[in-house]
Amino acid sequence: MRHLIVTDIHANLEALDAVLAANVGLYDQIVCCGDFVDYGADPNAVCDWARRECATVIRGNHDKACCGLDSTDDYNPLAQAAVVWTMRTLTPENLEWLRGLPMGPVWVEQKFQLVHGSPYDEDEYLLEIPEIIRSRQVMEAPIVFFGHTHLQGAIHFHEDQGSVLPTIGPNETAKVFTIQPGDYYLINPGSVGQPRDRDWRAGCALYDTSTGEMVLRRIEYDLANAQRKIVEAGLPPALADRLGRGQ
Repeated sequence: MRHLIVTDIHANLEALDAVLAANVGLYDQIVCCGDFVDYGADPNAVCDWARRECATVIRGNHDKACCGLDSTDDYNPLAQAAVVWTMRTLTPENLEWLRGLPMGPVWVEQKFQLVHGSPYDEDEYLLEIPEIIRSRQVMEAPIVFFGHTHLQGAIHFHEDQGSVLPTIGPNETAKVFTIQPGDYYLINPGSVGQPRDRDWRAGCALYDTSTGEMVLRRIEYDLANAQRKIVEAGLPPALADRLGRGQ
């Protein structure tokens, strides 16, 4: 089975459309590690798409916040303003769908798992070595896809050794590697709608469970239109500006 793995779409329809167009014919089903909404101008369009097209989904922290399941007390003012706008904009059907999203980890094909933050805490950021080590210790699946950090990348564990696999350079569009049987992997496909690794291009991953081939991709999209829609919707202009910086 060929999977397109996405995460952190954040209501950026232009980025999502570009990812789908670039991967036509390359996957059999789509799975998502959460954060469908918030920050971007098209929360309903993204939710409608996910309800219709995604085979397996889990919730992200912004999904919880935007449907009233989680507090925004620890969000900065910019993020709080975006949550309020998104809650007012979502249809009742999409609010209810968000409230019903499952918490990771969730198995796919009994081959890999989806989490939003980490295998042990859906809101944890996998950025530092202690959190990464703890994640490896509790992993049930040989491959875990995660999001939340908006940083594309993969960590490969062979026996007791862990290593970070090469990332995509500014003049590259993909990195390809093969999953090694018996080893473990933590993989972030990269944010579709709001990358924060100083590369504004949308991120995603392709994984073929029959061949073991894994591809991390970066895809250009209509950035200017996504920015324009954020401003015209009345969302904070800083949310549009940060898209162009990849932050």
